[in-house]
Amino acid sequence: MSKEDTLIIFTDGSSRGNPGPGGYGSIVIRGSQVTELGGYSEETTNNRMELTAVIKALQSISDDVKNKATIYTDSSYVLKGSTGWMYGWKKNGWKTANKQEVLNQDLWQDMIQVIELIGADALEWNLIKGHDGIVGNERADLIATSFSEKKPLELFNGSLETYDALLGESILKVPEISHDHPKRSHKKPFSYVSMVDGRVEIHASWADTENRVKGVSGAKFKKAISKIDEEKIIEEWQRTLF
Repeated sequence: MSKEDTLIIFTDGSSRGNPGPGGYGSIVIRGSQVTELGGYSEETTNNRMELTAVIKALQSISDDVKNKATIYTDSSYVLKGSTGWMYGWKKNGWKTANKQEVLNQDLWQDMIQVIELIGADALEWNLIKGHDGIVGNERADLIATSFSEKKPLELFNGSLETYDALLGESILKVPEISHDHPKRSHKKPFSYVSMVDGRVEIHASWADTENRVKGVSGAKFKKAISKIDEEKIIEEWQRTLF
């Protein structure tokens, strides 16, 4: 498939409290164009936001799917439900095998509707590990989290080239999906981040990091495995200062 035929989706959801305020984030790559989607919900759950992220992304492409769309989600609930469970639930009048009402029935009905519109055969589903340095997943998580905290990021809509430049690496860089995920500690570092007395610095090597934090009470340090991972580490640390 040529680059212009590419249709890739990354999604994630977040809920602060589960249930609590929540947000969703989706990234849709169509050829050389990228569109970010995001939104907020006042009282929701992680599962609802994970579902919403995929539904919104699929709705945005439902009018023009010429090639197979590849979806990356870190929610087994969404993947298993979208590729199997929901058809049985619908057949059983939206009851589980235990005759209980299906949770999030409204969203599953929306999911079935949009998948039937696109065609299930036009979708390729991939379950990925969250917070594992996959650029698209990390960015979708940032979007979802920002909305859940009522501090939404400015959503991008533009060229893939510009987007990759903003992120510092290619959004299309996705490791081969397998059941054996390499541990974070074995991944090649993008940078090292340290914080001493509330001041954050970024280092190119572990030696520089160690020189800054060694023997300093309360110092923090962490390896970042991507530009987005680096930004998330800094954001999380800065939240602890207020």
